[in-house]
Amino acid sequence: MAEPRKQNQETKTRIIIIDDHPIVRHGIAQLINMQKDLLVCGEAKDSTEGWEIIKEKDPDLVIVDLSLENASGLDLIKALSARMPGLPLLVLSMHDENLYAERAIRSGAMGYVMKQEATETLISAIYQVLKGEIFVSEKIKARLLQRLLRGESGTNQEEEYTIVGGLTNRELEVFQLIGKGLSTRRIASKLNLSIKTIETHRQNIKQKLNLEDSTELVQQAVQWAQSMENK
Repeated sequence: MAEPRKQNQETKTRIIIIDDHPIVRHGIAQLINMQKDLLVCGEAKDSTEGWEIIKEKDPDLVIVDLSLENASGLDLIKALSARMPGLPLLVLSMHDENLYAERAIRSGAMGYVMKQEATETLISAIYQVLKGEIFVSEKIKARLLQRLLRGESGTNQEEEYTIVGGLTNRELEVFQLIGKGLSTRRIASKLNLSIKTIETHRQNIKQKLNLEDSTELVQQAVQWAQSMENK
């Protein structure tokens, strides 16, 4: 059952932040609470805590990072969107929007903001999403519109999207980190997963991308990562 709202909070929009870095959560909360009509009513470091606090606090909007301790933020967004379709979800992430924004929107998010954006951008995104509107950068908005106009067949999608389009969200994270030069052990540590799990993801990626061995996997990942940086 949701927590009753205090009288002085009735007119404020209640927001929950789900991010695995406490310092980041604190900074975002301070920024949001400076707005006279916004209030951070709860924080969580992972999807498990997120579910519990959302049920307890009954927020008006949830801000979700894509890198969480026990699950992909995209998977959490999908689950929240399915079980709570009326709850607005906004992604705030360090991950490149060229790669993740469209996946986030398709998963059920209503907006995507990169962490390096100006603080004003996050606040603008919050208000726009609360109005029921999608918030993405102009570049991503143009891409989404182009996809809509020309249909969703694989032959019409951009090359870099086609390459990774068949990967799951977690496989995509692993592929991106391989492209940045991280070892299996470092990827496992960064994603809070076992080395065996990362090795399984690597094998699945090789199969899906028709790659012969680990050397070819690394070469493909590095080439793809560089193309995304240069885009």
